[in-house]
Amino acid sequence: MPLAAPIHRKTVMAKEPLARSWYVADLEGKTLGRVATQIASVLRGKTKASFTSHVDAGDFVVVINADKVRLSGKKWTDKLYRDHSLFPGGLRTLTAKGMLERHPTELVKRAVWGMLPKGPLGRRIYKKLKVYAGAEHPHQAQQCKPLALS
Repeated sequence: MPLAAPIHRKTVMAKEPLARSWYVADLEGKTLGRVATQIASVLRGKTKASFTSHVDAGDFVVVINADKVRLSGKKWTDKLYRDHSLFPGGLRTLTAKGMLERHPTELVKRAVWGMLPKGPLGRRIYKKLKVYAGAEHPHQAQQCKPLALS
């Protein structure tokens, strides 16, 4: 009995340069962790059919109202952000509430960075994230589309 002809399947790999879209995400009243995962997916390009893990195929995301983000439970007082100067005794610790007061955009930036791959690809992807504390942003010319966040 003759063997059937092999079926050839092709895997499509994304190549650069790619067409990139701009999205604006309003975080007013949204929970930090839930929106950070969605933003990281768009930055990485996982929402596109042409997603390739080793290529930066994602879109730009402009985050507004980062200072009005929510945290659940007692995270405002219990969640700690630690930085070290690499000198003896150089550990600096801030609560989430203190971080929001000193650097209102840093909560969102750190949450999204934690969900991206580490290394050269992750650093390139992270540069497409623009975070602003208020409702205004300087990217009006890019005609940003609203990003639906749950």
